Amino acid sequence: MVISKEDLRMNEEIRAREVRVVGEDGEQLGLMSNRDALQLAIEKDLDLVEIAPTAKPPVCKIMDYGKFRYEQQKRDKEARKKQKTFDIKEVKLRPGIEEHDFNVKFKNAVRFLEDGDKVKVTIMFRGRELSHPELGEALLDRMAAQLEEMVVVEKKPKLEGKNMTMIVAPKQK
Repeated sequence: MVISKEDLRMNEEIRAREVRVVGEDGEQLGLMSNRDALQLAIEKDLDLVEIAPTAKPPVCKIMDYGKFRYEQQKRDKEARKKQKTFDIKEVKLRPGIEEHDFNVKFKNAVRFLEDGDKVKVTIMFRGRELSHPELGEALLDRMAAQLEEMVVVEKKPKLEGKNMTMIVAPKQK
């Protein structure tokens, strides 16, 4: 749960007359007036932060707000680090591609997949080549068959305008 500064009211911003107070070490201090709770926080040289504004009565915690924000930002940064982002790399082919050129494109696709990226394999048709989409589909099937050990086909070959595309992603280990 991400708590932004706008969500939390603290000290004099708290509008409720009566609040349930939680101490800095988590113990329940019970119900008390807003003024008494604020006085208690000031005596300990800490802040009174409203952590559950929708509760009846609202729950407030006595804490060091600056330290709380720092810890929150550290947790958010750590969570962003752990997220895996996928880039989609593209390999373009033509229906009449020669064997060597196909192998070069295949090696490029393997390199992209080893880096953890998804690969979009595109067959570009021109002119009358479009009357033989089965040639493009055969090329994409061949590419998928050669990559079979290391990929999952996310999107089957599909003709979109003058291009036929297929998307493959690396298998999760």
